[in-house]
Amino acid sequence: MITGVTTDTAAATAAMKQSTGLSKDDFLQLFITQLQNQDPLNPQDSSEFIGQMAQLTQVEQAYNTNTNLASIIDQLNGATSFSSVAYIGKTVTANGDQIQLTAGTQPTIGYRLDANAGKVTIDITDSTGAVVRTLTLGNTPAGDGTIVWDGKDGRGVTLPAGEYAFSVTGYNADGEKFQGYPHLVGTVQGVTLEGEEPYVTIGGVSVPLSNVLSVKGA
Repeated sequence: MITGVTTDTAAATAAMKQSTGLSKDDFLQLFITQLQNQDPLNPQDSSEFIGQMAQLTQVEQAYNTNTNLASIIDQLNGATSFSSVAYIGKTVTANGDQIQLTAGTQPTIGYRLDANAGKVTIDITDSTGAVVRTLTLGNTPAGDGTIVWDGKDGRGVTLPAGEYAFSVTGYNADGEKFQGYPHLVGTVQGVTLEGEEPYVTIGGVSVPLSNVLSVKGA
């Protein structure tokens, strides 16, 4: 979502006054007062007035442009929110390291490797940060991949439903490790439009729409 544009008129006026020391209304009042009280036989130099007027006009135009851009951005953000509903039912890959384990399910874990690996380990942790299971892959090419977790710990005991996290580590042919990237892979179950950016729900986990890396048809 696009943010960072001032849309509050009062805030824009305050910012203008801070930038120039005067708002447009302040300057016009001062300008008229000086014109009314100047000596007709010895008038004030008008060049300074013109310079200040030009400066204030430029600042005002900048804020008017800012307001118009804000309106356009609001429309674009609204269109993005509306179009995000089309993700429902689609299979997506997104940046994310959370897994929602529910009874009777076997979550799919996604990952990305920047280089070929002789071995890959995926550590699954519970809410306390303790490792409850380590999944191991052999020779694995660089790129994206997935592995299914059976929902059990290292002793083969089915773990309770809840939210888990995972990390990915690759090891090259020399045994040197490098970081892998966890991915959330699954079907979009719903979209939340509250807040500044839509969130998509994948396998019970909600992530910002901007985290989505790829989308496939239903």
